[in-house]
Amino acid sequence: MKLIKEPKKSLGQNFLTDKNIINKIVKTANINKDSVVLEIGAGYGSLTKSINELNPKKIFAVEKDKKLSNFLKEKFINETNIKIINDDILNLTESNMFEPNIIVFGNLPYNISTQILASLILLKKWPPWYHTLVLMFQKEVADRIIAQTNTKEFGRLAILCNWRLEVKKHFDISKNCFFPKPKINSTLLSFKPKKNNQYYLKNPKTLEKITRIFFSNRRKMINKKFKLLFNKNEYIAEKLNINLSQRPEELSCENFYNIAAEYEKLIN
Repeated sequence: MKLIKEPKKSLGQNFLTDKNIINKIVKTANINKDSVVLEIGAGYGSLTKSINELNPKKIFAVEKDKKLSNFLKEKFINETNIKIINDDILNLTESNMFEPNIIVFGNLPYNISTQILASLILLKKWPPWYHTLVLMFQKEVADRIIAQTNTKEFGRLAILCNWRLEVKKHFDISKNCFFPKPKINSTLLSFKPKKNNQYYLKNPKTLEKITRIFFSNRRKMINKKFKLLFNKNEYIAEKLNINLSQRPEELSCENFYNIAAEYEKLIN
């Protein structure tokens, strides 16, 4: 790969270079001539190019790095359907610039991958503007996203994701497929929004707050945290059929959604 610059550690830059893997990633979404695609962290445009070969209606390629953004503008200067956006995706998720039913791809920067995912889950408007997310994470992060109750990986990420999204694991990707080579392998996951979510919350960030409180000491019983949240109203635990001697990882996702809903009733 011919570099225009050295990869920035501060931006978590690890560029995917394996063409076979790139093509495999693109095939996980059904892209056609009517598709609108958003790519997070377009880098040198390898994935952008592969997506564009399927002739989508529009590609928004978001790249925070100014030099890479200029490189992409030059690379795709003749492609009228590709719009390069030099910005941080975290500034754009709540904007109204994207039309509905977008397919989102992203080789997410390792240092803010969970922050980007959370911003896409905690949108105020739901169902969201995207139709599908196809995102790459460090394998250990992906394992936390798809973790089940009563496992050491289970925690805030799994609870947040399962609240609003259907999650599917596709395949692992070797660290040898990137430049510079990271220390750990990656995993490709896809996400579909749940259109009719039975666990409604007035403020999506309530769930984020609840999980942060409980998992601040994941090895301790939830007793003290629960009583602190609900002003020692233990009848709420009985109402929700929750054993206060359990640890956070022993609760189900549904337990946390119900706790968040009850908490909103208390504060509103």
